[in-house]
Amino acid sequence: MKLRYLATVVVLALTTVAAHAQYGIYLNPVAIRVSNSVADSGPFAFLGQNSTSQVFYGYDLGGYYDFLHSGKLDTGFDMRFADLHANNALLKDFMIGIRVSGSPFTRPIKPYVQASVGYGSTKAPNSAVHVGKAIYALYGGVDYTLARHVDLRAVEIGYGSLTTVSSANVGAGGNVAIPSSKLLSFSTGLVFRF
Repeated sequence: MKLRYLATVVVLALTTVAAHAQYGIYLNPVAIRVSNSVADSGPFAFLGQNSTSQVFYGYDLGGYYDFLHSGKLDTGFDMRFADLHANNALLKDFMIGIRVSGSPFTRPIKPYVQASVGYGSTKAPNSAVHVGKAIYALYGGVDYTLARHVDLRAVEIGYGSLTTVSSANVGAGGNVAIPSSKLLSFSTGLVFRF
């Protein structure tokens, strides 16, 4: 008999947790400035011959799930994929991260921060060789509620690091080791909440 009551309480508790859970999906344009302190002059120069920076354009496709609610803070995870291009080069990444958002102001404004890790793949402009490495990024942004299930991602700024394809790590010459590239991203768009 007591087991039946315990099962009922557990089901009711899970129902209330699920009722407060929230998830959202987004497909946003993104621009990322990829920079490096050392210029690559070899045939696999990701940023271009003797260049130390390049701006890549593309999109972010992802979603988040807030599973923990504590006062004005929500905690969850985010999963995203990005596809970016510049100067005939390619950068793709897949990341999973922890996301914390809140409502410290009036209802329409909801800032968030996020730490993500994942896998990034790069291809140099004049090559078919792809190099995949670990990637990390920190994001911060502000979502603005437009309607019950639609937010405007007013701004999202990210900073991360990725070891990109280079003449040194492909083994095509280049005695200079190329350090990890720094990634500075800017994004805006729509988020659909459920």
